[in-house]
Amino acid sequence: MDLQEKAEKVEKETRQFFKNIKKNRMRELDDVVHALHEEVFEEIDCLACANCCRSLGPRLTDRDIERMASALRIKQQEVIARYLRIDEDNDYVFKEMPCPFLCADNYCSIYEDRPRACREYPHTDRKKFYQIYPLTIKNAGTCPAVFEILERLKKEF
Repeated sequence: MDLQEKAEKVEKETRQFFKNIKKNRMRELDDVVHALHEEVFEEIDCLACANCCRSLGPRLTDRDIERMASALRIKQQEVIARYLRIDEDNDYVFKEMPCPFLCADNYCSIYEDRPRACREYPHTDRKKFYQIYPLTIKNAGTCPAVFEILERLKKEF
């Protein structure tokens, strides 16, 4: 069974888990999730996976495009023309996936200047985690670390 299937199999249970958390325990959730984030990312090597870079197209801001252009030593308009398109939400996203900057060894060729959405993914170390848990449930089908964090969270809480 692949990760997406495993995530779909436990999705209903995970959604129910978040529904059952009492409002007064939501703040406590951050501390537990952040500790699990640290623990799981000690065990999981993103370079062995890179599913996010292969399948999730980040929303790119003007600042992201500026940083990428500087790193690539080309004009912003050239970054847009070569690599980007405007999606149905009127946001810039990559024309194609996997990410055009993903190398064969799963390293990012613009890692230091990668888009903000890439820097923050998978968001499991974010404050007020309870506000984004639906996104996290969705990300569990892409990121093995997210899947593991959610499974451990359900056992611990």
